[in-house]
Amino acid sequence: MKTHHNRRAISWRILPATLTLLLSTLPFHAAKADPKDYEFRLVETAIKQGDGAVIAVKLIDKRSGKPVPDAVIFATRIDMAPDGMEMMASKIEPLPSTEPGTYRFKANLSMEGGWRLSLGSKVQGETGTVESKLVLKAIK
Repeated sequence: MKTHHNRRAISWRILPATLTLLLSTLPFHAAKADPKDYEFRLVETAIKQGDGAVIAVKLIDKRSGKPVPDAVIFATRIDMAPDGMEMMASKIEPLPSTEPGTYRFKANLSMEGGWRLSLGSKVQGETGTVESKLVLKAIK
């Protein structure tokens, strides 16, 4: 009876080591991508100047080339930094998406010229923040 108890005790002692070895040899499917694996791209680089201008961007997984739906965009800013007027910022607000992986915004592009759209987002299931600064042109 004592032998049976010792075998049980030994098996419980080697269980953690066995599990550790087993888990270390299995491939991890939950490996996280780097935020650099994603990028925002403007759908159009020239946008009609004025209040209510619609700016659309796609979030792309650079590894697959596919659009990334359901990202959480938490930081947006639009300003005229490309024309040397970074302090000239405008209000920007999100609009509903028309297709997965495309994110739309409404802004007041009050002047013709270069505008910089700055975005910060989180991709579902990934760690890190995807940040981007895109340059567009407001035209008449």
